[in-house]
Amino acid sequence: MNDDTKITQRASAKLPRGFGDRGPAEIAATEKMLAAIKESYELYGFEAVETPFIEFTDALGKFLPDLDRPNEGVFSFKDDDESWLSLRYDLTAPLARFVAENFDRLPKPYRSYRAGYVFRNEKPGPGRFRQFMQFDADTVGSASVAADAEMCMMAADTLERLGVKRGDYVIKVNNRKILDGVLEAIGLSGEANAARRLIVLRAIDKLDKFGPEGVKLLLGPGRKDESGDFTKGAGLDAGQQEFVVGLIDPQKAWEDHIASIDIRLADSEIGQEGRTELEQIAELISQAGYDDGRIRIDPSVVRGLEYYTGPVFEAELTFEIDGEDGKPIRFGSVGGGGRYDGLVGRFRGENIPATGFSIGVSRLYSALKAVRSPIVSAKPQQGPVVVLALDKGELPRYQKFVSALREAGIRAELYLGQSGMNAQLKYADKRGSICAVIQGSNERERDEVAIRDLALGAELAGSSKDRADYLELRAKAQFAVPESGLVAAVQEVLARH
Repeated sequence: MNDDTKITQRASAKLPRGFGDRGPAEIAATEKMLAAIKESYELYGFEAVETPFIEFTDALGKFLPDLDRPNEGVFSFKDDDESWLSLRYDLTAPLARFVAENFDRLPKPYRSYRAGYVFRNEKPGPGRFRQFMQFDADTVGSASVAADAEMCMMAADTLERLGVKRGDYVIKVNNRKILDGVLEAIGLSGEANAARRLIVLRAIDKLDKFGPEGVKLLLGPGRKDESGDFTKGAGLDAGQQEFVVGLIDPQKAWEDHIASIDIRLADSEIGQEGRTELEQIAELISQAGYDDGRIRIDPSVVRGLEYYTGPVFEAELTFEIDGEDGKPIRFGSVGGGGRYDGLVGRFRGENIPATGFSIGVSRLYSALKAVRSPIVSAKPQQGPVVVLALDKGELPRYQKFVSALREAGIRAELYLGQSGMNAQLKYADKRGSICAVIQGSNERERDEVAIRDLALGAELAGSSKDRADYLELRAKAQFAVPESGLVAAVQEVLARH
């Protein structure tokens, strides 16, 4: 085969797994969601800041709890100066770098919010993406648990502003210090037990999904799921398993849970610190009137990232919908956060107290869409007015019409393809246009333009021709005006819709 007959192989037109495209409807709905979240965060006194997608890998740190891919988790590459750079995997680690770099000029406490995409180099799956959007708010420089309580209250307010009804969500609160006390009590302190501690925390996090008996299997020898896949356990003995499960029962009343901590973690200083902080948060929530089921203490909340040092919280949707197979689907967690007093200190050599909350915008969008929430029913804006190009020799004249519409603040475009009139009108329909401007030779001789109301035209096409209002509809669906009346006529049509 000579060079002239070689066939160039086509590139594959498909996305990598774990990524997705977005169309106009989803973009419009997401922008509406972001505006609502922004209003809620600003109501609490937070101000905007933005950090880049890429940071030095060392600045991000390695906090993703992914034992299966210990050297992965983030998308990384080398710069031309041999420095390792990474795509951010959340919005908190970059904020810690920003605060440390600008520490002296920022007010303390520093309250900020930011939104954007984050990236995880993880195995994708149902509902698990490698690129997704988050919207965070953080308070840096306050050690008070009032800052943590405020995050929980703001989370509740934000979900309601987004259209999630009271009773369809709960903000669950726990404290990592209590979990550290539990790990200490069962003998898993020290660096040598780091891997087993992570398995225990992962097991606790599965309480909602697998129940107490399933958690015991994950704490002990391991668990085989329905497909036959086996998850290795933490290797705890029966007594240790009972000790852990006895402290994470979310069905216990708050008072009973406190009593259980006092008994089981009586000798744990860090565990008692966690208990005291939870009591203080509960009192603040009660005084603010949020103890009506919107926010509750749940000892099974873990949160995956390893930089949390105190209170942790999770925003969970409690309603169910029917899936495509008829089985109920529960979306579960759509946001969370907690206290991370050591993260900023990585750059400054001293602990700087901080706490934050993050909404998973992409996941929450899917949930709100499933229940047809009004906030994600936002339609993309109408398509532009399309000026048809029926005579290629008259393009300057058509362009003058487009310019006149734009000068009046009307979105407009000149058809730039090669098709005939019918195809041009179909193009306008696909663009979501309400109105088209037509000038053929007959209209041009009279210095007129025809205005077609595409929405009325569609209604007319679907109507019975013996209806009394047929002629009136037809007259409105397309009519001629002098060229000088173009803008006013288009404005009239757009105002109808």
